[in-house]
Amino acid sequence: MRRTSLTSPSTGSEATAIRVLVICIGNRFRRDDAVGPVVADRLRERGVETVELGGDGVELMDAWAGGEHVILVDAARSGATAGSIHHFDAISTEVPSGLFHYSSHQFSVAEAIEMARVLGRLPPKMGVYGIEGKDFSYGQELSAEVEGALETVTQAIVDEIENAAK
Repeated sequence: MRRTSLTSPSTGSEATAIRVLVICIGNRFRRDDAVGPVVADRLRERGVETVELGGDGVELMDAWAGGEHVILVDAARSGATAGSIHHFDAISTEVPSGLFHYSSHQFSVAEAIEMARVLGRLPPKMGVYGIEGKDFSYGQELSAEVEGALETVTQAIVDEIENAAK
């Protein structure tokens, strides 16, 4: 995995003051669970490098190791209205454990963050974006509600990267 300084998508200036690592999590074949990878596609179109992962907690901790500023993007499943955007500063706020979907042999994004907190392996800055999903069945189409949140989340991440460069 490469960790590089990013170019600001809107200004073209290099963000060298702080390195931002964007990790987008999800499964492209489980409908709304694909929101992380779809956000990664949109960010890449704007010149932002991303890392795409399936969501295994240990893999996540390894991926952000050494990162200065990490942004995580994943589908959420909390019972909120589909398309709702949850945003957390994971350094100052505990991420609710029931927010992110996980299987019986993996631990979730929230659990990975809290495990890293206990082990002293959190980066200095970490933002988490969860987009509330509606349909996690097999298929490749996002629900209309999740599709409607894509631009807002993508722009919020671009803004966060640009603010990190200041």
